[in-house]
Amino acid sequence: MANSGMLSAQADQRPRQRPLGPVMLDLEGSELSAEERELLRHPAVGGVILFQRNFVAPAQLSALTQAIRALDERRLLIAVDQEGGRVQRFREGLTRLPAAARFGTLYAQDARAAVDAARAVGWLMAVELRQLGIDFSFAPVLDVEQGVSRVIGDRAFATTPEAVAALATAWLEGVHAAGMAGCGKHFPGHGGVVADSHLELPEDPRPLGALEPVDLLPFRRLIARGLEAVMPAHVRYSAIAPEPAGFSTFWLRELLRGRLRFDGAIVSDDLDMAAAGVGGSPAARALACLQAGCDMVLVCNDRQAAVAVVEAVADWRLPESAARLEQLRGRSRIDLQRHERRQAALQAIARVRDLD
Repeated sequence: MANSGMLSAQADQRPRQRPLGPVMLDLEGSELSAEERELLRHPAVGGVILFQRNFVAPAQLSALTQAIRALDERRLLIAVDQEGGRVQRFREGLTRLPAAARFGTLYAQDARAAVDAARAVGWLMAVELRQLGIDFSFAPVLDVEQGVSRVIGDRAFATTPEAVAALATAWLEGVHAAGMAGCGKHFPGHGGVVADSHLELPEDPRPLGALEPVDLLPFRRLIARGLEAVMPAHVRYSAIAPEPAGFSTFWLRELLRGRLRFDGAIVSDDLDMAAAGVGGSPAARALACLQAGCDMVLVCNDRQAAVAVVEAVADWRLPESAARLEQLRGRSRIDLQRHERRQAALQAIARVRDLD
């Protein structure tokens, strides 16, 4: 340890990169405004989530992602919801992706073909986004469709946990092969409630014993396969904990971190959703989620709320959270037009679309 002082002095002479902050924000249009440039430089900001309104064409989106990354040395994370089906933010000039449930339909007929198709389409989705400078998509959906949800439906791969786990694992393998991280949602499962959490707070009265073999199984399987991020549901599981999952130390620290041994990033669902209103003001919601165990919180579609949140968490610093968020960065870019896997992915899409 005699050289520790010298080592510290040398380290102090190197430029230090500021860590990513715990807040992910949205943008209003297809270019950065002066206000947004200033806001995104705030130390509490760590990423940007893009929506359909931010997309005009692939070239424009590439310019936008380059502009976001050029703001400062932290190179903010850039994410999107590009699940396929009705949740695909970028469409023109990109491949139209099938809804996840189409793979489940094929799985019931030919499980091996469905798994291969999910892997191929996950790869294609990730390659296209990486070419445009997107780090990751908030996918795969790991909810088990149980015939009741107003918001999940065909966003789920299948109606059985084993099929969801098999298809989502293959999808994640494809994503990883393209150099992208995966984010499983909506933990511990949104498929068993009727209400849409965008509009109201869903209540799931089932005990943990009922959730374990169904809703939790896909999360357990994908965590074992290297899933990098999880998004908790804005759902209250009233027999288990009084708070919605994203605000709950039981769900995030005891079960997800403890029992399931998940060490990736936990990213909240949008705190502007009606179900998140149980947490109080936007600033109170953000603090509650971070204190419960989230590494990053999403604040979308409300600029006043975004400003209040970044000011409220300006001093929030957890080195372990910053390290987890770094694992969400895109790791490579592939020349899609010259890649032999492209045609297989397009054939897989055609096959699942042609199913009865």
